[in-house]
Amino acid sequence: MSIHDGHRQRLKNQFVNNGLDGFTEVQMLEILLFYVIPRRDTNPIAHALINRFGSLSNVLDAPMAKLIRDGKLTENAAVFLKLVKAAGRCYESDKSRQKKILSSVSECGEYLKPFFINRKNEVVYLLSLDAKLKVLNCRQVGEGSVNYASVPIRRVVEMALEDGASTVVLAHNHPSGLAIPSADDIQATRRLAAALSAVEIVLADHIVVAEDENEEDRLDYVSMRQSNIRFDDCLIY
Repeated sequence: MSIHDGHRQRLKNQFVNNGLDGFTEVQMLEILLFYVIPRRDTNPIAHALINRFGSLSNVLDAPMAKLIRDGKLTENAAVFLKLVKAAGRCYESDKSRQKKILSSVSECGEYLKPFFINRKNEVVYLLSLDAKLKVLNCRQVGEGSVNYASVPIRRVVEMALEDGASTVVLAHNHPSGLAIPSADDIQATRRLAAALSAVEIVLADHIVVAEDENEEDRLDYVSMRQSNIRFDDCLIY
């Protein structure tokens, strides 16, 4: 057994016994790289990646091409790090889906937040509920640039009908701004509410998600409904 094997086992034991509590960002990245770089000391590689990209989250957010070109990783290692990030988002989303009845705005907001973890572009999600507010489906309906995602009204209506929804909640994120609905957000929401009303589906809310300005790496949201923004006269407030 080499000195590296002993070091790896100590880090693994530390994780098994205590989780990631007490780990530095370098050690977290180092232990991840154990599984794709089997015969090298991954500590200097992790140090170099953190120094190059600035933080663990920046490493995981970096495009694959940059991880390979600038981070000097193999394609295998770069794919693995991208998979770790994607799996984390899927895990949070799946945990959120286990709560099937959403009877308040706050429950809808908490349910939807995980879908926006680590999103660098604006994306739009549609949450479909039945008459008893049971979750029928939650899926992405659009993605845009860093600052803009269009709301495809016809597609949203089609998806709500496909889901058999009685009520829907729309959500999108502001990756580089505050969770405050813009004038365009409000106008698009009113058009969508009218289109859904025509097929007897209620748009209960439109939630805007952004990073919490008081706590990095956490998400905050603003509900248009709770902000007293009316979509149209057919909605119940």
